[in-house]
Amino acid sequence: MRYRWENTELDVGTYELRVDGARVAVEPQVFEVLSYLLQHRERLVPRTELLDQVWGDRFVTDSALSSRIAAARTAIGDDGRTQRVIRTVHGRGFQFVAEVEAVWPHVLPALVPDGNEPAQTVRFVTAPDGQQLAVATAGDGIPLVKAANWLTHVEKDWRSPVWWHWWSGLAARFHFFRYDARGCGLSDQNLDGTDLTDLSVWTGDLEAVVDATDVDRFVLLGISQGAAPAMAYAVRHPERVAHLVLYGGYCRGMRRRGDAGIRESDALVELTRLGWGGRNPAFRSVFTMTFLPDATSEQIRWFSELQEMSTSTENAVLLESAFYESDFSDLARRIRVPTTVMHCRDDRATPYEEGRRLAGAIPDAEFVTLESANHILTETEPAWQDFLAHLDRIRAEV
Repeated sequence: MRYRWENTELDVGTYELRVDGARVAVEPQVFEVLSYLLQHRERLVPRTELLDQVWGDRFVTDSALSSRIAAARTAIGDDGRTQRVIRTVHGRGFQFVAEVEAVWPHVLPALVPDGNEPAQTVRFVTAPDGQQLAVATAGDGIPLVKAANWLTHVEKDWRSPVWWHWWSGLAARFHFFRYDARGCGLSDQNLDGTDLTDLSVWTGDLEAVVDATDVDRFVLLGISQGAAPAMAYAVRHPERVAHLVLYGGYCRGMRRRGDAGIRESDALVELTRLGWGGRNPAFRSVFTMTFLPDATSEQIRWFSELQEMSTSTENAVLLESAFYESDFSDLARRIRVPTTVMHCRDDRATPYEEGRRLAGAIPDAEFVTLESANHILTETEPAWQDFLAHLDRIRAEV
């Protein structure tokens, strides 16, 4: 991650600060202070928080922090009088106030060997009940269709620090289609009168997208909640599914996993109702840390913002409640297409046991364990390369 403002650039990955293109030497703690303020530039960072993040458990005085702020200002051409870049609110904290351009790293060479980044196009498809679904297309070659899961926005998450390596990695390997679920992203947001517990609604949306792609046979990917419509489509149209890939999926919704699951689902729905669209990001951080416990600060901030961008509080409650009520065990037993189930061993959003149960229900399914705690794999962990390697094998076989 690189941050640019005025004539200055800070590169978190290489640990470099440059002004007018020339490297500026700063102490590690000064760099950490700058980096943390940049990553949380949307808000005032309290002094105590900055002390905890930079110095941890070590005891330091306020004067140590003040000296690092002064050194940071000197390094970037700011000062305590004008406070053009770093603003001080006495007695409270600091905020990075200069206009910043955040530059996400380009896709890894392993994802796009020729260095050409994929381009995306977005169109709209009409579902059976008239709902408009936003469909994004990128790449070429063997078709791969991803069934919708929530917390997406085909426009906003295309170049995000959470999803970019997913979408570019898939587009580098396949003619890749994905779409926003109804009630999310660029798709129609109106869910009035829709029975979201009816799997045929979600499967009908997937059918509409597939029919609009004008492809014959394809790889079908279901991630998390998207596993259910992907399975239903494979049962309805086995002749069109060359290979079914399920990642982070499940048969049983949370309320179908015993008393503990019922209590947890009730708590999460209430948390969503109270805090999804509020100004306090602490509510949404519960979901963020469940999906991405090993994420960077910037990924955490962005994913929290995506939640609010992707859907309204009312829709989030409706969608979440519907997902928790489901049980697709009988559906899984009826699948007759080649299937690979991949699941992270320490997944906090969907327990590993649920992935194992899903694979056990599908006849002859291959079960792949990925060594990660993240529900959404990050680009720097080895499990992401393992996931891609299995997709490469599947692509070679279809």
